[in-house]
Amino acid sequence: METNSPFKTADNGKNAAIVSYFWFIGWLIAYFAMYKDNQTELSRYHLKQTLLFHLASTVLSWGLSLFLIPLIFATGFLDAVYILRIVQIGLFVLWIIGLIAAIQGEKKPIPLIGERAQTMFPSI
Repeated sequence: METNSPFKTADNGKNAAIVSYFWFIGWLIAYFAMYKDNQTELSRYHLKQTLLFHLASTVLSWGLSLFLIPLIFATGFLDAVYILRIVQIGLFVLWIIGLIAAIQGEKKPIPLIGERAQTMFPSI
């Protein structure tokens, strides 16, 4: 079945894998515009991984913020902001690891979540 998608190229799913790392909007573009018509193992692997990564990082960041901000106001313990920053830097490092693997065309799991993501989203 031939489509006229402007994103469809002769790649092995690498473009969809890379685009999926750019927040939820990139994931949606990668899934609906690039993956649906050109399903490959590489794009499937990274779409699953980035979906869990985006969900986990959003929940973790918001959860920590909702916990730490009242703590800061109640106690004046401003060093609690550093905890949030350390977590955000850690998430950024994990994101870079995954993005580099996608750019290189490898199915390399992001530490802590990569393998789990492959079993969590069987419909992708």
